[in-house]
Amino acid sequence: MRVIHSAYETGKAAGSLSEETQPRIDFPPYRSSILRHPTKDLRHTDPETIELWSPAFGHRDVHKLESDLTIQHNGDPLGERMIVRGRVLDGDGRPVRNQLVEVWQANSAGRYIHKRDQHPAPIDPNFTGVGRCLTGDDGSYEFITIKPGPYPWKNHHNAWRPAHIHFSLFGTDFTQRMITQMYFPGDPLFALDPIYQSITDQKARDRLVAQYDHDVTQHEWATGYTWDIVLSGSNRTWMDTEEDDK
Repeated sequence: MRVIHSAYETGKAAGSLSEETQPRIDFPPYRSSILRHPTKDLRHTDPETIELWSPAFGHRDVHKLESDLTIQHNGDPLGERMIVRGRVLDGDGRPVRNQLVEVWQANSAGRYIHKRDQHPAPIDPNFTGVGRCLTGDDGSYEFITIKPGPYPWKNHHNAWRPAHIHFSLFGTDFTQRMITQMYFPGDPLFALDPIYQSITDQKARDRLVAQYDHDVTQHEWATGYTWDIVLSGSNRTWMDTEEDDK
């Protein structure tokens, strides 16, 4: 199972008897880590007031076709078509129903449709790289997409991010948004990626890696991966501190 943490939750300090399952908020190899967490005391916010100025989501707002990232344009996108399927669970293994799940990712060449992404990789006119769905009664979600490519990210010399898909989840309130990343098995860039390495517990890292699933794979059409997201408990999924992290 894969797990998530809240935006301001931290792991145990080095030397603690408990496993350090969450990323270190100040991790020197990840140069911007010191800028990616609060440095002042948190303040109470009224969720009802925030939601007056925030998006509202529901079944009428999320169309079932939005989970297929390969049909959003006039042609087929380039790259390996794949199905990503899993469940959103709480710490006791119970399904989290009607959860809004959003994804965004680079294309098969490792390029985002974003003005800040200007590295010399081609933009695919048939792939925007965003989608969303609502979880079912059993907590299930499914996306059809293209396997993203790795890309440079300027953290250090010759820095490349492993291929990944960003996941965003909303709870009952807009203020409960949590963000994480799903990786792919056997990526050679894991050992060189400071974001992945900021999680010092290998078991926690492993929970961010999807598994190839031949039962999800469809004959002559798409490969399949499974990845569960656990929202709480000792097996919770690691979460990012900002949604715009590459």
